Amino acid sequence: MPKRPEAIETVLFVVELLRRIPRNRKVSAPQLHEQLRELGIDRDLRTIQRQLDTLSEYFGIERDDRNKPYGYRWKEHSKGLTIPMLSSQESMLLTLAEQHLRNLLPASLMKSMEGFFAQARTNLGPLANAKREREWLSKVRVVRETQPLLPPKINPGIFETVSNALYANCWLKLKYQNAAGEISEPEVMPLGLAQQGPRLYLVSRYKKFNNERSLALHRILSAEASTLTFERPKDFNLQRFDNDGQFGFGEGKQIRLTFRIDQDAGQHLLETPLSADQTVKVIGDHYEVSATVVDTAQLQWWLQGFGDNVSNIRRRTVRN
Repeated sequence: MPKRPEAIETVLFVVELLRRIPRNRKVSAPQLHEQLRELGIDRDLRTIQRQLDTLSEYFGIERDDRNKPYGYRWKEHSKGLTIPMLSSQESMLLTLAEQHLRNLLPASLMKSMEGFFAQARTNLGPLANAKREREWLSKVRVVRETQPLLPPKINPGIFETVSNALYANCWLKLKYQNAAGEISEPEVMPLGLAQQGPRLYLVSRYKKFNNERSLALHRILSAEASTLTFERPKDFNLQRFDNDGQFGFGEGKQIRLTFRIDQDAGQHLLETPLSADQTVKVIGDHYEVSATVVDTAQLQWWLQGFGDNVSNIRRRTVRN
């Protein structure tokens, strides 16, 4: 591929700068420098500062020079930078993606996409001609099956460090406090990130071990990404880790579970089975349900939640 002319490179650089200037908050030159570097655009900090000062003279950009580093944002009545290729449908998709995938994407990618997310929000704003797409955001919702809980507090910078190390296959040095209050400082190989309700878990391998552990992000006291990378283990599969019940506090032990449940309490199991091989018999005013499942503490809590409506619980080991 022929090298792009210097003038084109400069234009692309300016466009990316304008795209990343927010409307309702301020951004500094060092922050933009980091975002552009994540995108692969290599410019030194002084170049970005000079370009921002020039742009603020010719565009509707406000420069706050009361404190250093200076803050930049679009002025209140400025149209900002709009990109015609981003349609109202694409804006709706990006807005939903930002809402639901924020904790499942690397922090560096979210930062590099901030300009697109900001434009998507603008395209769906009250002044935009996208009434149906804007209304759609209030017509859909992911609802919870259990009692809603507030997410635990994660120390500043932990998610960014962990997700970026996971993305780049870099070793992590952690300071971790478990549920019993014990503190350890392991060096781990990050392999997966999972969201369970309001909590986030990092699946990792400790150095010199070949088994996986789940570490709650809100229990990580500090995290430092190493410059050393690793080869992702071919024998690890995050979906299999989940299917084995590891996030439900199990160890992959499959059982044939049989129990009786009051028909009113168990009606939903006819529509949403426990497994593909589930069988149901009607015995009086109860259902006798049998299914192959992974034996976990989460399963036990689920059964206990039915109280006296569940009885005759039997377990038969299928596979360890």
